[in-house]
Amino acid sequence: MEHRERMDVAELTRELVKIDSTNPGEQEGNIGEYITWFLRNTGAEATATEVLPGRYNLRMRLPGQEETPQLVYICHMDTVVIGEGWTADPLGGELQNDRIYGRGACDMKGGMACAISAFKYIADKQTALRHPFSLIFTVDEEENMKGAEAVVEAGWVDRESWVLDMEPTNGEIQAAHKGRLWMEILAEGITAHASTPWKGADAVAAMAEFTASLRKQINICPVHGYLGPSTVTFGQIQGGYRPYVVPDRCRMWVDMRLSPPIDRKAAVSMVEESVKKAEKEVPGARVSYKVTGDRPYIEMEEQSALLKTLREVCSEKTGAPAKVTAFPGYTDTAVIAGMTGGCNCMSYGPGSLEMAHKPDEYVPCADLYRCEGVLKALAEKILL
Repeated sequence: MEHRERMDVAELTRELVKIDSTNPGEQEGNIGEYITWFLRNTGAEATATEVLPGRYNLRMRLPGQEETPQLVYICHMDTVVIGEGWTADPLGGELQNDRIYGRGACDMKGGMACAISAFKYIADKQTALRHPFSLIFTVDEEENMKGAEAVVEAGWVDRESWVLDMEPTNGEIQAAHKGRLWMEILAEGITAHASTPWKGADAVAAMAEFTASLRKQINICPVHGYLGPSTVTFGQIQGGYRPYVVPDRCRMWVDMRLSPPIDRKAAVSMVEESVKKAEKEVPGARVSYKVTGDRPYIEMEEQSALLKTLREVCSEKTGAPAKVTAFPGYTDTAVIAGMTGGCNCMSYGPGSLEMAHKPDEYVPCADLYRCEGVLKALAEKILL
């Protein structure tokens, strides 16, 4: 029986990998249909809501005797693009050396398979649950996280919900996130011939001054104990016409990852200081900014009831206490925590984030079995 259960979660992972759901997610609907079919006999209520044209979040829900807190396992259905450099079939779900290969194997179709298996395990007991149990599948996590926002807006989760996603966490519980602030910076100057640059205003030079100033400021920010330093990345830049023309326009996209106490207000203040510096150093240039994405940092809540229970279950199932750390990126549960103020939102899933988004992405079968066992035991402890 134990061997059969292990084969089930591995085979389910392979089947999910075979379904192309690369963002922008034209095939997320195929994943949703497969999940609905797989869980068709569980008695769960299925609800779908359109988030973006043709792209739907899906919820499978089992009722409970008490409405709060509900337990929520949440997974995103989309993956990043397949990309180049594969030696394995990216949509083959190939099993080699006890690893399953394919796009999304660890991010996060392996985790999705574990969550589905745990949900079915609880449903098949046909026992009244103390609290509701929801299994939620989102769209657009790999882009703008509109799916997670829609989950909150639809009332599928609230401040009291216990929410766990299955991102790859290397066997750790990851319960904190840096903030993420995205900005678009525009430097505008005046064209002139490169032989008489003083007759113009160099927009690229102004952007260079802005960049140097912001880097210096972010590098002297306080370093947080477990989230580490705040950082800035200048991910994309466009500007200029020809080498012999003073450029009158330069645009750049900036990614700031923020650790306490650096929040949006502090980050914007640094940007505005850098704008002033650039305009002073390059007379005639004008620099402006626009915030295009804003996610607050999520600090670890040591008193979280879900964290306490998950730690206990991990110790019981694995024989060793799980390390509690911060997630290096941003997740659906971080969006939910930021929007609701909930303190019971975290990540625990199979595989390593270092393999995510890479060619020959894989998830070890041993991680699937471990995670499946923990998710089953956690749901059993909370709900039965």
